[in-house]
Amino acid sequence: MRRHLNTLYVTTEGAYARKDGANVVVEVDDAERLRVPAHMIGGIVLFGRTSLSPALMGFCLEEGIAITHLSEHGRFLARVEGPVSGNVLLRRAQYRAAEDPEKAARITRSMVLAKTVNQRAVVRRTLRDHGGAMDDPSRASLEAAEARLSDIARRIERPAGVDGLRGLEGEASAVYFGVFDAFIRKADPFFRFEGRSRRPPLDPVNALLSFLYTLLTHDCRSALETVGLDPASGFLHALRPGRPSLALDLLEEFRPHLADRLALSLINRGQVGPSAFRRMDNGAVLLTEDGRKTVLVAWQERKKEELLHPFIEEKVSIGLLPHLQAQLLARHLRGDLDGYPPMIWK
Repeated sequence: MRRHLNTLYVTTEGAYARKDGANVVVEVDDAERLRVPAHMIGGIVLFGRTSLSPALMGFCLEEGIAITHLSEHGRFLARVEGPVSGNVLLRRAQYRAAEDPEKAARITRSMVLAKTVNQRAVVRRTLRDHGGAMDDPSRASLEAAEARLSDIARRIERPAGVDGLRGLEGEASAVYFGVFDAFIRKADPFFRFEGRSRRPPLDPVNALLSFLYTLLTHDCRSALETVGLDPASGFLHALRPGRPSLALDLLEEFRPHLADRLALSLINRGQVGPSAFRRMDNGAVLLTEDGRKTVLVAWQERKKEELLHPFIEEKVSIGLLPHLQAQLLARHLRGDLDGYPPMIWK
């Protein structure tokens, strides 16, 4: 359970990670930069031209520690993992549910409803904390978005198939990102947000969001594999070769509070500035190496915070939420729970 708190991110170009006795050592230019107990690591994420020793790779594969390779800009490249830990009966139940229109719609409805309600919570929080200082048009646009997201949430609860729910999810996202710029209190025009762009991100806010979504996808995928589910077979996201559809499904309920709010905090508090980004010749905007390090430190700190889980009614660290939700989904698929209880922030 603690391993999701301890992802090792290797970001410095030329860094080399190796196992030294009971420790993992990271070296740059033959100089030791980091030493951590190996048993405390739950995942290793390598950025760009970084590498690790065969001995460390063997240790990770034996211990079920996933190794993820990302480009220097955070784009997913590959993942190395040991023997699949999946329970054949659980995976069989997962595949059957995915092929059953009614069961697939019930699970999809829970995930889409959670995402929409959590997006609405971000809007409400902004109105509550900063609405009084906003100009009239900005406050009115947020109030309208809050009302529309409430209406969409009500429609999500009505009977509908997976395709209809996908349409409502898209409608909610359009409303939410339509007012996202009003969440940004930094007056600097460098951080203006005019719409979601990805592959590549075309402005600093999108670069920040895309990077955080990549980190969150890694955590969701690891959580699903840990409980024995197949991360490639989803409900909301259609099957596509190479796509971790179920990890992307699980990601949706976490986006607003774990990724979007962290991105906004980093901008609004001035923790990232223009020097944390660079524009490429093709128009893409990416985080610099120092920018990535700032975000990774904030990400790890955010995962250490605790909250009261609304379903199990226990305090848990935020870093363990993907694991808990993966367990609840597995229990539902086994028939231990009548429905899948998604994570909804109060």
